[in-house]
Amino acid sequence: MRRPPPGRTVTVSTQGEPFQAFVPAALPPVPPVQWSASLRRRFDDALVALGRLDAVSAMLPNAPLVLYSFVRKEAVLSSQIEGTQSSLSDLMLFEIDEQPGVPLDDAREVSRCVAAMDHGLARLREGFPLSLRLLREMHGVLLDHPRGAGKTPGEFRRSQVWLGGTRPGNAVFVPPPADQLAGCLDAFERFLHDQPEPTSPLLRSDP
Repeated sequence: MRRPPPGRTVTVSTQGEPFQAFVPAALPPVPPVQWSASLRRRFDDALVALGRLDAVSAMLPNAPLVLYSFVRKEAVLSSQIEGTQSSLSDLMLFEIDEQPGVPLDDAREVSRCVAAMDHGLARLREGFPLSLRLLREMHGVLLDHPRGAGKTPGEFRRSQVWLGGTRPGNAVFVPPPADQLAGCLDAFERFLHDQPEPTSPLLRSDP
């Protein structure tokens, strides 16, 4: 079966220059995923692998140390999308008050990513739901530094952003326009909470 595209592009204009922005389709996909024998086998294999990982993590003498490294590696990779040059070793040097091999602002920005992730994980452990409100809280923690003061901490963006290039017209990727962002996020939050239909947590974690 030929599936429809995962979203659509809309033409937007900024300062007289038109460009294409991507607006994702709401989840779950329509028509639903067809569970072929091969897809079901891969899904079952993934569940088995997760079970093994859970069993191994229970035997680790210091599981929080693994999480410590994972969160920091994720923070480094996410920050590099924004153009920071900090490596994992730079971040760790910064955290022990040593001089990293990159500008301090880069290392500090990655450190804020770690703080935002730690805040989110702590809230989830308290029983707080995964939600847009939690994402706004984490955004506020992320931008809790002098360079982030003018970037509306704790709020969703109100202007167009892009990845790669010097402007939307030559960017590698342009996400939804600001006036369509609320609808996209609301649909995503409903999907996280099994609306309009229940979805396996393994599938929900993959979009």
